[in-house]
Amino acid sequence: AETAGPVTEPVAVAEGEEEEEEEEEEDDLAGRFLRLEQEQNALLRALPPFGEPVSHVYHPLDYAWEPHCDFVRRYCRTPKRVLFLGMNPGPFGMAQTGVPFGEAWHVREWLRVVGGVKKPPSEHPKRPVLGLTCRRAERSEPAPRRAAPRPTRPVDGAL
Repeated sequence: AETAGPVTEPVAVAEGEEEEEEEEEEDDLAGRFLRLEQEQNALLRALPPFGEPVSHVYHPLDYAWEPHCDFVRRYCRTPKRVLFLGMNPGPFGMAQTGVPFGEAWHVREWLRVVGGVKKPPSEHPKRPVLGLTCRRAERSEPAPRRAAPRPTRPVDGAL
């Protein structure tokens, strides 16, 4: 397995806080969810590689693990009576941030997710990973002529 490249944005972490938080959070709902994701991700990595015409495969939970963990720890704190289905991790959504939203702006500004995003080992030249600084967005329909107002951000844990 190849390692991911340099971080695309800095992450501020207070000294000593990270170890204490990790010990407390290992057995909470988010910690269990993250462990399950790591187990599933390991199974995916064990699959044989794709052949032609596939030239690049992005694994955002490998190179964008920090913002993904921040998202899960913020919004997966308590059991909920919902089934959250993520969208296709397109080149300008989850592939950039590790968070299943189609625009880095929403992840950064509305959800307030933070964390460093590394470069994937093999990056397509037309689909660079810019992390939380990516300005492009996934579009499933034509963009509106006028930009819609930005929604107010949720309270931590409200999703």
